[in-house]
Amino acid sequence: MFAFIVSRFLQALPVMLTVALLSFAMFAYVGDPVAIMLGQDYTVQQRDALVADLGLDQPFFVQFAKFVMNAAQGEFGLSYRLSRPVAQLIVERAPATLELALCAAFLALAIGVPMGVYTGLYRNSWLSRFFLTFSLIGVSLPTFLIGILLILTFSVWLGWLPSFGRGDTVQVGGWSTGLLTWSGLKALILPSITLGLFQLTLIMRLVRAEMMEVLRTDYIKFARARGLPNRAVHFGHALKNTLVPVITITGLQLGAIIAFAIVTETVFQWPGMGLLFIQSVSAADIPVMSAYLLLIALMFVTINLIVDLLYYAVDPRLRIGRGKGAH
Repeated sequence: MFAFIVSRFLQALPVMLTVALLSFAMFAYVGDPVAIMLGQDYTVQQRDALVADLGLDQPFFVQFAKFVMNAAQGEFGLSYRLSRPVAQLIVERAPATLELALCAAFLALAIGVPMGVYTGLYRNSWLSRFFLTFSLIGVSLPTFLIGILLILTFSVWLGWLPSFGRGDTVQVGGWSTGLLTWSGLKALILPSITLGLFQLTLIMRLVRAEMMEVLRTDYIKFARARGLPNRAVHFGHALKNTLVPVITITGLQLGAIIAFAIVTETVFQWPGMGLLFIQSVSAADIPVMSAYLLLIALMFVTINLIVDLLYYAVDPRLRIGRGKGAH
């Protein structure tokens, strides 16, 4: 297992270095950080001094090496727009994005998996047809439109839920959370549904397809021939063998939820990393944009590693195959 983890880390290094190169290229070729930091009125001496302080007069690969070393230590420089350390801004905004993403993923799994199992077992029932129609709507509608419709219905017409913001938060150690306040929980409902609806329908359709495929296999027929009850066949054998592709999609979608929470956070003015990124794009705040890109890449790499490790817990054939390969 240790060798497997080390091999995955070694495979992830070229990916992270490539992303770091793209992020650093934003510094080198997008905009003029010196002009942004100095403003309109500056002298040639002031510009030359700032260029030297930032190390922009050094060769490209020397600058890139320093960028990688600083990024590995969590240092991404100062925000051009806010004149604050980028790492501090990310730490402040990360709890909002992570809470939103985890709640959206929980909703997608808690609702999508049972819906997929039901539509796979009772494919001709009217409720299954309703679920499939609902899934088409969830896949077809863009995220921003879903958010606007939810705001119109539950905030404007009914007045039940807030239309923007995170609500009241409390500090738990260094983590700011809205899960411990009533207004924070209410503010989380609409963004979570908006962000998780596409993933919910995707998981539902995947579980349904895998369930229908597994139920046609020979070992399910043998299990029925042995006289096992439907509950044992459906949940003890069939559902367990659908989990590998579900884990794959769920893991990747969790990274996608975090990466593409930008639209949802913009619609609901949710104070997370996605909204910070959008504000940084409009102001050409390159350090924040680069840090966000690197952080999202690191999340995808980490999630892929976790997904690979979960394979071993779910599918014993992988452990057997790797053991034979070792011999």
